Amino acid sequence: MRFVFFTNTPAHVHLYKHAVDRLQRAGHEVFVLGRDYGCTVALLERYELPYRLYGSCGTTKGSVFRNLPRHYANLVPAVRSFDPDVIFGVGAYAAHAGLASGTPAVLILDSEPTSIDHAISRPFAAALLTPHAFRKDLGKKHYQFHGFCEAAYLHPDVYRPNPGIRDELGLEADEEFVLLRFNAFGSHHDVGQSGFTPDQRRRLIETFAEHATVFVSDEGGTRDSDSLPAREFDVHPALLHDALSAARLVVTDTQTVCTEAALLGTPVIRSNSFVGDDDMGNFRELERQGLVVNTDEFEEVLATGTGVLRDEAVGVEWRRRRNEYVGGLVNLTDVIVAVAEAGGAAAVSGLERWRAGTEGTNSDRPTPVTEEST
Repeated sequence: MRFVFFTNTPAHVHLYKHAVDRLQRAGHEVFVLGRDYGCTVALLERYELPYRLYGSCGTTKGSVFRNLPRHYANLVPAVRSFDPDVIFGVGAYAAHAGLASGTPAVLILDSEPTSIDHAISRPFAAALLTPHAFRKDLGKKHYQFHGFCEAAYLHPDVYRPNPGIRDELGLEADEEFVLLRFNAFGSHHDVGQSGFTPDQRRRLIETFAEHATVFVSDEGGTRDSDSLPAREFDVHPALLHDALSAARLVVTDTQTVCTEAALLGTPVIRSNSFVGDDDMGNFRELERQGLVVNTDEFEEVLATGTGVLRDEAVGVEWRRRRNEYVGGLVNLTDVIVAVAEAGGAAAVSGLERWRAGTEGTNSDRPTPVTEEST
């Protein structure tokens, strides 16, 4: 069989990398269409995926819309010439490529606020797969899996931490560190949203530097690295998850890194304008499990983070809760491969029709993760 995977962002590369590898090893033909955005190309190269770029995009909202015509002009003929059996993606590019080529498109989504993208992609998708905590009904083609998109690459069945990450970061064996991840807020779904201000970023660095080494990963690339007591996170982006796993604390105004840290059992605080009563289901679920602190109060970020750094028992308890919870999640890579080989989502193990209010329900795999498996 023949499959196309769209990787528009670095997170999409991680989402699909193991499925691409497994399908290739099973003898299928796979074609990855990538967008030059952030570190997407560096990851495609690192994992040796069979890719072609259909275009580029900056970290500003305007860049996305300016480049759309060129993107479609490139991706539609590329998909048609490959003639796939199934297309996988995370939004409109994949759905519209499916429409143009007469190919079923399977979309994997986890963000309820992206209403425009849902509106222009849902009618043309053969199936929409979302985590069990997803709170929005996407119609009769909507399926759910018990887990998170990030479980495609951070599930204990597929991820093992790199024991050499401290050497990569230039740290001593017992040197504790904090990772601060700042969002560029340049995507179309970030319109009207915001995170830490420049002054708040400075205060985060100065406060946490009193307790641990501080690394900063700034998606927008705007931080003045010379004036504050912090180091730039300048190792290969493929090592980010290893750093998240080894960190004492992660503080972020992004979405994906928050979920990644939570699934790795690292104390994580998330603060941005999405937080509130209408927050995304993923983060409500992770907070319910005691794996994330969501707050829009900056002073709470400082106080909570300082408390984590002062009390080693907090991290131990956080990891215990993670081990109990993550063992019950579906390995999403298994689901993606099964959907690909079945040619669709119907009757695939690990998927069921979406229904409201399934957060916190028990899964079919209630096996705790042991420390040896992390």
